Amino acid sequence: MLISNILTQNVILLFIVAVISLKDVDSSRVLELSDGFIEMKNDGHWFIMFYAPWCNYCKKLEPIWRHVAQALHHSDIRVGKIDCTRYKRVVSEFGLSGYPTIMFFRDGEGQFLFNNERTKDEMVHFAKRLARPPVQEVTDSKDIEMLKQTNRHFFMFIGKSVGHIWDLFYDLAKYYQAHSYFYITSEATGKQHFTFGESPAVVVYKEEQQYSFNAEEWDSDFNTSLTQWVNTERFNTFVKITRSNIHHMMETNKYLVLALVEENKIEKLPPHHSEFLQMVESVIIKNRERFHREFQFGWIGSPDFANAITISEMPLPSLIIYNSTTRHHHFPEEKPHELTPESITSFLEAVRNQTVKAYGGSGILIQLYRSLYETKTALVNIFTNNPATACVLFGLPFSLFIILCYSTCCTDILDANDDDEDDSDSYHEKKE
Repeated sequence: MLISNILTQNVILLFIVAVISLKDVDSSRVLELSDGFIEMKNDGHWFIMFYAPWCNYCKKLEPIWRHVAQALHHSDIRVGKIDCTRYKRVVSEFGLSGYPTIMFFRDGEGQFLFNNERTKDEMVHFAKRLARPPVQEVTDSKDIEMLKQTNRHFFMFIGKSVGHIWDLFYDLAKYYQAHSYFYITSEATGKQHFTFGESPAVVVYKEEQQYSFNAEEWDSDFNTSLTQWVNTERFNTFVKITRSNIHHMMETNKYLVLALVEENKIEKLPPHHSEFLQMVESVIIKNRERFHREFQFGWIGSPDFANAITISEMPLPSLIIYNSTTRHHHFPEEKPHELTPESITSFLEAVRNQTVKAYGGSGILIQLYRSLYETKTALVNIFTNNPATACVLFGLPFSLFIILCYSTCCTDILDANDDDEDDSDSYHEKKE
């Protein structure tokens, strides 16, 4: 029994040591850099987080950043971080305006700002895409199968790397490299995995489906058509939209169909909110050919973000359509709990035909009202979430203002009393 207890204790001790060691290994993957990085930035691939120790967002990102470093450990990408409060030279050198700021430096070829959702997978894929050529050649059929299982979302050029279409595809790959994967394969290999007409052809693979570019379906010239097609097809059919990625959605110039729900602290949804999302998603899945060209479907899990778009308190769950070109938004006639796939389809048609009332916009008065609304919301959030900080931020300046006013008024009264005493003394002297 004693031997068994000793062995058990030893196993537990070894497990604890292993966990601590593993934690140390993970944390050691992130290089703590100084402003000397300015001279090193052109030497290889660097993925850097610029942070400030007092920044709560930086603190939340810290464990995720360690996982990013661990995932990229066996690549030629070095992951580091720089404390901008200690090394202020980097702030002006890289034009930093907020924390955390994440940038990728590519072997002297430039620097790229990461401005998407700060998840491990998003950041790892961002770095991997930028560390390789804009377009990679795939010669083995097995590699394409591997791509379908791992990347799950990529563009494929099928044909020879010559001609105008190839040149345009390569330019688009360079422009969107930070957002999507781009490959090229031969016609013979492509036919084993994709359905297309004659080569050269361009296809996108996403959500386990293939979609081919057809210039005849677009009204613009070939260059504009392919550019718009790539720009819109780089997103999934139904995506989570946040403050970090909504500007990418706006670049599509589509209507954004937004399902508004609320996630909890661990990013879980109540059952009826999940059912609402599934219903909205079913509309675009069944009617992709009908609506995909003009509508991008997505969902928002933050009520504050949704309210900032509509400049009002939105019930949850609910649905709005946002015009990414004019900044107008539209509400369905039905109440949220009355919505059905059929009523949502009718709502989309009404928006497309411009027969539904529009709210918001980008006028001066709307922008002013939006600024006031966001300021009010920010102040309410500060007082609600951190009343102690709010008291310091607003109470201290107000107290100083009261003291200043009091000092000024008291000084005036004392000066007035002194003047009265001087006048009285002068009067008595004259009388004598």
